[in-house]
Amino acid sequence: MKAIVLALMMGVIVPGAALAADPARSPMIAQAKTDREAVPKVKEARLRTVRGTVEAIDKEKQTVTLKGPKQSLTVHVRDPKKLEAIQVGDPVLAKYYESLMIEVKKPGEGTPSVTVEQGRATSKPGETPAGAIAQQVTVNATIVGIDKKAQTATIKGPEGNSVTVKARDPKNLDKVKVGDNVEITYTEALAITLDKPANK
Repeated sequence: MKAIVLALMMGVIVPGAALAADPARSPMIAQAKTDREAVPKVKEARLRTVRGTVEAIDKEKQTVTLKGPKQSLTVHVRDPKKLEAIQVGDPVLAKYYESLMIEVKKPGEGTPSVTVEQGRATSKPGETPAGAIAQQVTVNATIVGIDKKAQTATIKGPEGNSVTVKARDPKNLDKVKVGDNVEITYTEALAITLDKPANK
């Protein structure tokens, strides 16, 4: 997995930030600074930690339902032996991570494309049941329009679709031009662990 290191966790398949309490409300916690002469490059990251409990266990379907502060999430446990270490009411800890990196490249430094990388991790036998899943999407697009008055740039993706985005720092629009390539990398990961020691 590129750009992210995950704790080894429960052997689960989990969708996005379903257990997390509204990650969109959390402010991004890091932004890279650039000097005036540099090509614009921005990185933002967010990490949310949510505590919940085991609400239900279905050994036949090999699923565990987890209850968070705002909603519940059912996950599939790939190793049925791990179900023996889990009980209704057990505390769980979920960590949701996402980051966005945008880097402007000069013409010829990349062609429009989309790449997706995924990864999973699981705890070893005898360890506290835990699991994690992550995905990273990288899109190379081209700047096809700049509106300094509106402080926006329009980028065209590899499939021909265009989107207009507002610049966080309008001064960055002076450092780019139509035809420049933009590399956008979005990473998200969800890790869940039983918040108690493994049974020995």
